[in-house]
Amino acid sequence: QVQLVESGGGLVEPGGSLRLSCAASESLLGFYVMSWYRQAPGNQRELVAALYSDDSKVYAGSVKGRFTISGDHAKDTVYLQMNSLKPEDTAVYYCNLDRGSSVYWGQGTQVTVSS
Repeated sequence: QVQLVESGGGLVEPGGSLRLSCAASESLLGFYVMSWYRQAPGNQRELVAALYSDDSKVYAGSVKGRFTISGDHAKDTVYLQMNSLKPEDTAVYYCNLDRGSSVYWGQGTQVTVSS
């Protein structure tokens, strides 16, 4: 059972930046996809960004150019750098690991963008 531990959420003013981290409890080998999802109150959970084991990346249109997903294979950690934050980015952000046969979720971290 892989555990995903997220950190880095908080309160930031519009236009500010935050970096989220997601650390896996074991080494990531073979095929996998590490993703960030978010869920705002009253909304469905949506994909924000995904990092594949071949280092390819996918972004939601609403965050493209503002958010960057990256990975540190030595630390089994994935990051989400969020710049130019907007109030509509406010949500609980979840880390997700998809190994094809198994899917794991982190506990979520709150991001609030407000003045």
